[in-house]
Amino acid sequence: MNRVLLIMLLFSACLCACSKSNDVAAQIKTQAAIDDKLIADYLTSAGLPINNVDTISLTTGVAGHSGICYIVDTVGTGNSLFTSSTQITVGYTGRILKAAGPGAIFQQTNNFHPSFTLGEVIRGWQLGLAKSKVGVGGVVRLYIPSRYAYGPYAPPRVGLPANAVLFFSIKFYNITN
Repeated sequence: MNRVLLIMLLFSACLCACSKSNDVAAQIKTQAAIDDKLIADYLTSAGLPINNVDTISLTTGVAGHSGICYIVDTVGTGNSLFTSSTQITVGYTGRILKAAGPGAIFQQTNNFHPSFTLGEVIRGWQLGLAKSKVGVGGVVRLYIPSRYAYGPYAPPRVGLPANAVLFFSIKFYNITN
């Protein structure tokens, strides 16, 4: 009798464990809705224009809003063509976007102007900078949902929480293709 009871207990434990689902796609959609609402609500409440970065889905081929928004503060001059191999020299300030607006600075270049190959930076920069078409001397603000930054991962080197929505103010010093 004890064996039968033990087998039934183990069987029911296995069934209970199997019934729990870890639907990653649903989690991604839920977080995307939270991020997009945060950005749209902030830009609307601040009276800022909402310039969306639209993308085309690689799986469906359908165009849609990526969730990334940008504001060009200064247009700049010269080259504004961006590819994954474009070398950019920038100064920037990165903040976590909260409902009340940009929060504490998590990264800032100050008087140091690093150079990056565009294909090596977070996806939000790749898409947002290419769309903004800002030249040398230009300044752009990017509002990036977590899925185009670090997603559900908390990068320890930067000190960001998981699913952080980011705000960057970026000034271009050089653009080389």
